[in-house]
Formats: sequence, structure tokens, C-alpha cells
Amino acid sequence: MTTMFSRLTLRGVTFKNRIAVSPMSQYRAKGGFANDWHMVHLGRFAMGGAALVYAEATAVERSGRRTHGDLGLWNDAQADRLRPIAAFLEQEGAVPGIQLSHAGRKASERRPWHGETPVDAEDETERDEAPWPVFGPSALPYAAGWPTPAEMSEADINRVIQAFGSAAQRAAEAGFKIIEVYAAHGFLVHQFLSPLSNVRTDQWGGSSESRARFAVEVARSIRAHWPERYPLSFRLSATDWIDGGLEIQDTVEIARMLRAEGVDLIDCSSGGVGGKDRPRRMKISEGFQTEFAAEIRRDAEIATMAVGFLWDAAFCENLLASGKADMVALARELLDDPNWPLRAAQHLEMGSNHEFWPIEAGWWLMKRDRLLSKLGLR
Repeated sequence: MTTMFSRLTLRGVTFKNRIAVSPMSQYRAKGGFANDWHMVHLGRFAMGGAALVYAEATAVERSGRRTHGDLGLWNDAQADRLRPIAAFLEQEGAVPGIQLSHAGRKASERRPWHGETPVDAEDETERDEAPWPVFGPSALPYAAGWPTPAEMSEADINRVIQAFGSAAQRAAEAGFKIIEVYAAHGFLVHQFLSPLSNVRTDQWGGSSESRARFAVEVARSIRAHWPERYPLSFRLSATDWIDGGLEIQDTVEIARMLRAEGVDLIDCSSGGVGGKDRPRRMKISEGFQTEFAAEIRRDAEIATMAVGFLWDAAFCENLLASGKADMVALARELLDDPNWPLRAAQHLEMGSNHEFWPIEAGWWLMKRDRLLSKLGLR
């Protein structure tokens, strides 16, 4: 048995293997509501053999959407639309997960294929999509040309913390079994964590502990509304890749604080807080973020998920077998091939061709393989 295809249990939830589908925003929602696109998009990954399938970044309040096309979970009707999706994922053997998010100063943004810039008059004219006011921990814009966010008041902060808890309760009612908090890539929780975006001098800023207070309170709010038997994860940017920003040592301390609040898994990504351009310190290569997962796992004594530029089954197996991470998460590779987990099992010689595929497909594919072999055609 390979490590990648061994089981993993977090709290009361068991994953059939160590492969997760990262949250991938589709920008196809309307008013925050899921639709048939989301069912098919997510369902194919469960059919493809992944153990954990995350629904995309889902805003905990309307103003926390990144774009007009984001999913939301700020009302019960939105949860009702997500319920059949979570049920289908579980029916096909995957653990249904959801990523809860708030975009903060990155809100009111155009979809990537519309420019990935702030919503403007063109969007109102062509798509009937108007901009909305944005806010963040400090009055610092995300990048040049972006609006200056309003600095959040104490009431704003408490409202958003409660919104995370309420969304967690709706997620449980909709049938999800694991939550990931989007605390990376320059979203609101990351904005509070990073000294590049948080220059407050009250209890929510200043020292590293004060900057982590918002993340800690979000974890507490979720845990107060989320079943004890279900795990809670945070996606963190392990480093900002910018001098003066977060470094891996800071993130280890953040992970320790979150573990104390009932967080079970850290999804280890990086960057995203300092504008649209890739920081000069960030050198991208296969699995370039995996050492962050290893260091956080070792020093914070918490389970980790490795993510980013992973595509090779043997590489992922070695990563897991060496104890650098407890799970691997893939995104674009799965967009290219939703059956990547099934093909990885074949590559790692876990069984004959198509043995692990859903029987509705696997039976016919194995029959075809036998015939082609008999005829000497393949």
C-alpha cells in the first residue's frame, strides 16, 4: 500500500486517500447561489477518485465576495443550493469540503478573464455588475490603481467574525464535513496577519500576536458553530515572499495558535498579499511550497497539506512517504484531468488498469483493455 492511497483520519472524518481537490473559483454563481455548473465541476472530481473535494472560496457575507460570480453562504437559501452537491460528493466516496472566505480589500474585483482589476463602469454597462465599497484592516490599497479600503471598525470586525461562524453552521447543515478558512493569498484573514497590509495599533494590529487575533477569533467562531467531530483547516500563506512581510517562522507560530483553537490541518500556500506581480523572491519550481508544509508539520505539530505545482504521482508519493505532509492538494492538474487520482493509482501500480474506476466506467474500460490486448492492438 502506498502512502498516497492510505487512509487519513482527522477527528471523526476519514479520507480514503491523501488526495485533495483545492478550491477553484469558477465565477459562475449568481447572487452567491450555486447552480448545475458547480455540481458537474465538483462531481467529476469525486468520480475521479479524490478523497477530499473542496467547493470554491465561498463568501461569508455579500461584501466579502471577490467578484460578482463568487459563491456565498450568508443565507439559508444558498445553503439549500449547496446541499445536493455535498450529498453527491459523499455518495461517490469523497469527503465534501468548503472554503469559507472574505476578500476584504480584494473585493469588488473583475473576473480573471475580464481583467482581474477592480469592477468599473464597463462592468456596469456590459454586465450590469456594479462595484461595491471595500474594507480591510488598514486603509492600504491592494495595489496601484485599486481603491483604498475603509479601515474596519470594531463593529465591522465583530460582524465578520460572527459571519464566519454563521456560515460554518450553514455549511454543516448543507452536509459539508470539513471547512477550510481562506487565510492566504491576500484575502481578509491574511490581510490581518501580514504586517504589509495591517498597520493598526489597537488590539487587532501591531505585534504578531495581535495581528493573529482576527484569525484566532475566526477559528473560535467557527468552532462554536461547527460540529466537534468535523475537522477545521486554514489555508495560510507561509511567506509573503516580501521583505518585511510574513516569513515561515511567523506562520509556524500562527499555526500553533490555531491548533490551540481546534484547527486540525494547515494548507500550506504562499504569497498574494503584495499586489498582482509575482514577488522577486518567489522562485517557482515543481513542489516549491512543499518545504513549508514540512516545516509547519514538524515545528507546529499539526497535520499539513502540500499544494502548488504538483502533478507527478511519484513526486507526491515521495512527499507523503517522507512525512513532509499528510495530504496533497491539486487544482489545475485536475482541471486538465479529473481522473488524475485514478491514473496515479495505476502509475503507482496499485492495481490493473481501470480497477479503481467507478464500475459504470471501469467495467467497460477493462473489457476494452482485454479485447485490445487479445487483438494485439495496444
